[in-house]
Amino acid sequence: MQKVKTFSGILRFIFSIFLLVTFKIEAQKIEKVTITYSKVTGIGEEEGVTRRDPSDVIKVNDLYYVWYSKGPLKTGYDATVWYATSRDGYHWTEKGMALSKGKQGSWEAGSVFTPNIMVAEGKYWLFYTGTSKNYGKGFDPDSKIGIAVSDSPDGPWERLPSNPILTNSANKEDFDSHLIDDACLIARNNQYWLYYKGRKLGETPHHTKMGVAISNKPEGPYVKYKGNPVIQGNHAILAWPQGKGVAAMIGVTGPPELVRSVLYSDDGYHFKKTHDVENGPDAGGGFRWNHFSDDGKAARINWGLEIESTETSLPFLHRYDVNWLE
Repeated sequence: MQKVKTFSGILRFIFSIFLLVTFKIEAQKIEKVTITYSKVTGIGEEEGVTRRDPSDVIKVNDLYYVWYSKGPLKTGYDATVWYATSRDGYHWTEKGMALSKGKQGSWEAGSVFTPNIMVAEGKYWLFYTGTSKNYGKGFDPDSKIGIAVSDSPDGPWERLPSNPILTNSANKEDFDSHLIDDACLIARNNQYWLYYKGRKLGETPHHTKMGVAISNKPEGPYVKYKGNPVIQGNHAILAWPQGKGVAAMIGVTGPPELVRSVLYSDDGYHFKKTHDVENGPDAGGGFRWNHFSDDGKAARINWGLEIESTETSLPFLHRYDVNWLE
C-alpha cells in the first residue's frame, strides 16, 4: 500500500511540474508585429531640407496634427519646430514654424527639436528639446526639455517661465548624466508621465536608455523616478497607454534581446517583452486616438509618422502602419 501511495505522489508531482512549465511557456509567449510604410506628401523628401523626429499625432476636429524638427542638417540639430496638418494621414500641409530657437545665450539658443504634444486641461502642451550650443566641430550636446503652451494646436505658443522643466543629472553615474531628449507624455492615475531618453557621460548613443518623470500638473514640476532607467535601450521614445498600463516599441538601440520589440508594463515602471517587431520603426510618433484620456481603456497604436532617409537625401517623414498579427 505504501508503494502505491508513493507512486501516486510521484505522478502528482510530475503532473504539477508539467502544468507549471506549460503555464510558464504560455506566459512567456512572444507574438509578432509587422510594419508597412507609405509615402506622404507635404512633409516628405525635399532637397536641402531635413524633417525628422515627428511627435505623436493627434486629431482635432477633422484634422490630424504633427510637429517635427526642421532644419538644414541631417543630424537634426540647428533646427526649429514646425508642424503640419492632414485630413487623411497621407497628404499633409506644412503650416509653418511653431517654435523658434531661444534667445542668444539661453539654454535653447543652439537648437529646438524632437517635439511632442500633450492635450490636458483644455490646452495644448508642446514638449521639446533645446540645446545651447551651435552644431559644429567637437559639438557636445547639452540638451534639456522644455514646454510651450497654447489654447490652440495652431498656436501661438508661450514658453513656460519654469523652463527647462527637465535637465540631465548632476550625478555622473546616472544614466542621464550626459543628456536627455525625446519627451513622450502619457496621462495615467491622474498624473502626467513623461518618458524620455538619457545617456550617461562617457557612453555612446548605442547605450541610450529610457527613464520616466512624473508630475501632478501638465506644466510640472516633473520628478524623476528613483528606479530609472525603466528600459535598458531605445534611441527614440515611442510609447503609448495600453489598457491600464504602458507599452513601448524599441528600435535598433539596446541589448540584443530588446532590439526590435514591443514591451509592456502594468505599472509603468517594469517592462516585459510581448512582441517581436519586423521592419522598424526607429524614430517615430504614434497616432494617439484617445486624446490623452485617462480611462484605462486605451488600445494599441495602429499608425504614425517616422523618420526616413536615402543615400542621396536628407531625412524626411513617411507613414508607418502596424499589423498586430495575433
